[in-house]
Amino acid sequence: MHLPQGLAYALLAGLPPVTGLYSSFYPVFLYFFFGTSRHNSVGPFAVISVMIGSVTDSLVPSEDFLESVNSTNVTMVNEARRDAARVELVATLTILVGVFQVALGFLQFGFVVTYLSDPLVRGYTTAASVHVLISQLKYVFGISLGEHSGPLSLFTTFIEICQKLPKTNVGTLVTAIIAMVAIFIVKELNHKFSAKLPMPIPIELITIIVSTGISYGVNLNSKFGISVVGHIPSGLKPPMAPNIKYFGQVVGNAFAIAVVGYAICISLGKIFALKHGYKVDSNQELIALGLSNFLGGFFQCFAISCSMSRSLVQESTGGNSQVAGVIASLVILVTILKIGELFRDLPKPSVPCLSQSHAETCQQSPVPWHVSVGMPCLGLDVAGCSSCSTCGAWHCGSGARISPRDRSSPSFQLQEFLSQAILAAIIIVNLKGMFKQFADFRTLWKSNRVDLMVWIVTFVATLLLNLDLGLGVSVAFALLTVVFQTQLPHYSILGHISDTDIYRDTVEYKQAQEVPGVKIFRSSSTIYFANAELYSEALKKKSGTNVDRLIEKKKKALKKLKKRQKQAEKEKAKRQKDAENECNGPGIAVIDLGQEAAEGSTPAEPTLRSLGLPVPDFHTVILDFSPVNFVDTVSIKILKNIFRDFREIEVDVFIAGCPVSVIAQLERGNFFSQTITKHHFFASVHDAVVHVTGQREEALVCSSTKM
Repeated sequence: MHLPQGLAYALLAGLPPVTGLYSSFYPVFLYFFFGTSRHNSVGPFAVISVMIGSVTDSLVPSEDFLESVNSTNVTMVNEARRDAARVELVATLTILVGVFQVALGFLQFGFVVTYLSDPLVRGYTTAASVHVLISQLKYVFGISLGEHSGPLSLFTTFIEICQKLPKTNVGTLVTAIIAMVAIFIVKELNHKFSAKLPMPIPIELITIIVSTGISYGVNLNSKFGISVVGHIPSGLKPPMAPNIKYFGQVVGNAFAIAVVGYAICISLGKIFALKHGYKVDSNQELIALGLSNFLGGFFQCFAISCSMSRSLVQESTGGNSQVAGVIASLVILVTILKIGELFRDLPKPSVPCLSQSHAETCQQSPVPWHVSVGMPCLGLDVAGCSSCSTCGAWHCGSGARISPRDRSSPSFQLQEFLSQAILAAIIIVNLKGMFKQFADFRTLWKSNRVDLMVWIVTFVATLLLNLDLGLGVSVAFALLTVVFQTQLPHYSILGHISDTDIYRDTVEYKQAQEVPGVKIFRSSSTIYFANAELYSEALKKKSGTNVDRLIEKKKKALKKLKKRQKQAEKEKAKRQKDAENECNGPGIAVIDLGQEAAEGSTPAEPTLRSLGLPVPDFHTVILDFSPVNFVDTVSIKILKNIFRDFREIEVDVFIAGCPVSVIAQLERGNFFSQTITKHHFFASVHDAVVHVTGQREEALVCSSTKM
């Protein structure tokens, strides 16, 4: 499968097919030494290829390589120069991808993939599959399109395809349909009879061999001017240095490809590891993938990942180690060294003859070539081509247009029938597994609608904004959902289950009964700046007492009390002064011992009861901190306010189950004071309840003995 997929995915990336063979050899061989997964089949992958293709289309478009034909107004793309520039760009991109992956691996950042949740990855790969499908439709219908890049380029391309559907090459369409049906049927048979077949039928390779054999057998290139894959150079290329000028332009794309490629690879690796009972080192996998890309980039490879279809085939055929990958890479090496030339006749999209004034006449030559640009004349009536009476090839220059009789000739039909679509058919059929991910709608609707929103937003953003920007928007949205969910956690009042030390939500568990006089409050999330205020509000609401209103009433009552006290003191002082003036003679001083004694004693602190205010039906609040794993300055300030507010209404606050790391953060945040000490902290909710109830019992005993 490496051979056909390598050729196909190279074209998907906008590169010469031989780079797909290089990418199926060097990285696969290197992964054998560094990888930890036994079943992952690394190499070219459709999603990564289409991400690379978007980079090549935007930075090295074909329009930059248009050249005039013999100083006329007719222009043609210089494919040799364009392909060389794209190979240089992609090699630089691949090296940068490897640098990112190796650096993240050495920094133990393998966990970065956790930010790509499963719904996000599945929505992203599904959208990428749509990109791949749209990019292959021009080959299926046999039409030529302009190159589009950037946001909304997918829809621009699709609209152009719809506009050009009347120009569909019927032969090419039939070829694509037959190839896709054949590949699909054989793949289904492979799946159905996997237990009986010694190995799956390599239908992709068979399709390529058959189509190449037909093209070579009837000599389409020389007789009918069919444009084929062409020369596949034998031998290995010497290493080439990256072009540093591209680094700034592709750094964002390189990071996105590095993360997505690793996410797909480690996800499949963990699935196989769990199934077969071994462990995959996430950081080592990151380093292995990075080294494969980094070193492969010097040898004209494009970035690779792990293919789901190849991995499943490798597992089903008994490939339980990366030796299978080494064998596959050696087969690719033999192909590169000796057999690659045989695939030069693989049908590829044809380019029509552009001008009737720049073509060589026949003179019994077996191949009609344009003198100036070296392109075969294809006999299309746009150039006014006619058939040579000597050799039967289609030539330009006569000015005569092809008649209906000529169009129906066997040679012309065969030319149309075998025009490109084989590689497109292979790519499209291999997308079947990814399109099955649309079934996630039903599953996520039933299980978790937040994950469904992540899937939908990822899918839509990737379709609208392309693969690079779409990934950034998707990750940002996924993180926002986490923030929203921690902002709105589940708050509950816990009750005690009798004869145990277990405390559960009184709403969800009927056996859980509230401890008299004690409110045990729990949040399902940690406390930080985004939800600290909501935590305080939920606590006050769940307590059943309007704490803020009661504090406000107390302040008003105290203010009135102080006002009355001042007024009483003024009246008392006035009475004393009047009494002194009326009753005491000169030289006689009267000392009021009662007043002096009263001033020497500390007045009792006014209570809610003494102020005539309602008293809460609970005396203690216990905060269950077992879900809390960190606090910040905002949450520390809110906690201080909670202690202060409940103290104002004569309610004690305790914290239970607080992790040691959180206590250390509280100390660094100056949380503890004379009024809030570590005596307010308990190892568990049950310990706090036992302490509180014990204190209340002692207080009741003491008050009864005094009476």
